Parts: sequence; structure tokens; C-alpha cells
Amino acid sequence: MESIKDRVAIVGMGCVKFGENWGQSLDDMIVDAAYEAFEDAGIGPEDIQAAWWGTVFAGHTGQILATPLKLAYIPVTHVENACATGSEAIRNACYAVAAGMYDVVLAVGAEKLKDFGYSGLPQTRPVATWSYRLTTQTPAAGFAMMATGYFAKYGLDYDAGKNLLGQIAVKNHHNGSLNPKAHFQREITLEKAVNAPMIAYPLGLFDCCGVSDGAAAAIITRADLATKFRPDPIYIKAAQICQGPREGWLSQVYDLAHVEETWRGGQAAYAEAGVKDPRKEISIAEVHDCFSITELTIMEDLQFSPRGRVGEDIEAGTFALEGELPVNTDGGLKCFGHPIGATGLRMLYEVYKQLQEKAGPRQVKDPRLGLTHNQGGEPGAATVSVIIAGNELG
Repeated sequence: MESIKDRVAIVGMGCVKFGENWGQSLDDMIVDAAYEAFEDAGIGPEDIQAAWWGTVFAGHTGQILATPLKLAYIPVTHVENACATGSEAIRNACYAVAAGMYDVVLAVGAEKLKDFGYSGLPQTRPVATWSYRLTTQTPAAGFAMMATGYFAKYGLDYDAGKNLLGQIAVKNHHNGSLNPKAHFQREITLEKAVNAPMIAYPLGLFDCCGVSDGAAAAIITRADLATKFRPDPIYIKAAQICQGPREGWLSQVYDLAHVEETWRGGQAAYAEAGVKDPRKEISIAEVHDCFSITELTIMEDLQFSPRGRVGEDIEAGTFALEGELPVNTDGGLKCFGHPIGATGLRMLYEVYKQLQEKAGPRQVKDPRLGLTHNQGGEPGAATVSVIIAGNELG
């Protein structure tokens, strides 16, 4: 198989403020995100040759994107891959450019969840497609089982485990407090995180991400054309999607302490990008912290920490802004919420800004490679995207 490494580049990105965007329609958010990307790239919608539209709940055809942006009579493709939908839009757009079919394309992800009136995500799948699990099980319950599974496997009592999860929440809320586009922009204390109301034992309120509205967009072109648009393009090094066979809930050997799709997706992305030592080579990572336990296990599945020893890195501040490998520098899902189609592109927006050294008070020092990890589904039955981007060719 061929690699996408250094064949395509991102030359413009846009992202709206995530939150309870009652004053904006879905079309408004699409336009705002796309036009920030257009302005960033120095182009207009008339320059777009094809587009990919990522959404789960906002509609079933490309017309949902084409209409507000007036993308008349060009190919617009709707993609969906659960919580990895935004990343899927990026991957498909990148592959089309790498294949030589187009020179300039658009990827947009957006979701308007607050208008549904649900406190969580609406259930749209037929029960038969998820018949291997209890249909009444909430996402919080599924990931709570992961937390108890991890605690049990590695000998953590409740207090020690909650302390580690709380530190993740505190870190991400600190980062979100520095980001004007985050939904939640307030710091929290470790005491507040640990003692918050219980949602699904042992996960408390601050272990869970919120529900938000949001949109983000990217302009993608051939790598050899990128510097004609801007002096600091960001080059795609890897774009992988890993689909699991949904065996976790059916197998007694699944430990509920890792996500196999994250491990395998990370391995595939590192091989494509030529990364030998992820901990040392990755400068910044945006990962799918839908729950604090998810970020904890991702650190091990992506080989940033040894198995069972991520707690040492959390305690040492390894993943803080000033740490060895900053993670979720924009606040993550914890502070942005999770408008499903937008999340993967929002993650890439932060990596894009960090690699260009335009992240303001969140800026990490001398970044070279950034990674996004986007996870759909649940422990034992996941869809995972891993994208790696860099600010240098080669």
C-alpha cells in the first residue's frame, strides 16, 4: 500500500466557538467556519473543486453543506463514522487530493445538538445493530465500566483512581480557560473534580464531556502547491481509520482497560508517518477525552506511557501545557463538548494552530508533529481515527 505522507497539505482552517449556540443555526455555523478557512487560505468558495461533509444528525446528503456555502454543481459527499465523522471527512478529502483528482478541496464537520432537547446524544440506530449490548446502557455507564476495569487490572483503589481522573479534568479545564472558542472556560480544582456529583460510578460530573453545538472546516491542497497559498502550510503525515469487530462485549478476555482500535490505529499511523518513538517524536496530541478515563487509557494505547504506568506521567505533569508531551492543549472534549461531526476537525484546528505557533497563551514550544485521535463507539466496539500532521516536509 502507498502512504499519504507529505502528499497533501492544509492551507486554511476555521472553527466557530463551541457551546449552546442558540443564536446560530446549523447554516450559520457552517458559513462561519468555512469562511474563516477561506480567508485563512486566501481563496473563496468558487475555488473549491469538491467537498466532504461530516455530520451524524444534521442531514443525509451533501446538500446540507452545499446550500449555505453556494457550492453549486460540484461533488459534495456526506460521510459518517460515529464520533470519528469529522476525521473521516478530512481523510476522504485528503485521499481525493492525493489520488490526483482535485487540487483544492474542502472538509467541513458540524452538528447542532442542543436543539434536539436531549441531555445526551439521541439514539438513531436500529436496536438490531447494537443487539450485543443492553439498549439502556448510557455512554457514561460503558466508560464507567472501563474505569473500574482499569482500576482493577492495575490495583488502584477508588481514591487513587479518582485522583488520577481528576487531574486529567483539572488539566483540560486549565487549557480550556485559555481558549476563547471553548464551551467551558473556567478552571476547576482537584477537590472539586474528585467530589463532584456521581454520574456513573466511578465517573463524576467533571469526568464527562458536555453536549455542544459546533463546526470546523479545512482547506486541503497538493503538497507541491501549498506554499502558493501560505508560507506555513501543515502537511499530512498519516490518516488512518481503524474499525473494530465489536468483540469486546462478547469476549471474556477483554480487560475493559484499553481500546484495541486505538492501539492498532496508532500503530498504523506511526508506520505511515515514519514515527519510531511516539513519546519523543509527537510534539502535541489532541485525543478523544469524552470521559477522563478515555484520555487515561489513550495515553497507554498510543504508547505515550507504558502499560499500567500512565499514573506516573499524570502525576509528573507530562501531558500538561509545559510538559514533555502536551495533550489536549485546547481543552479537549472536556471543554469543547462533542458536536460529533465537528470534533475531529476541531482537534485538527488546534494542531494546525500549534504547528504554526499561533495558539496564543496555549502555545507549546517548538512543535514539529501533531496527532489527533478521534474515537467513536465505546470500549470493546470502537471506530478510531489517528491523524498525524507536521510543519515540515520529509
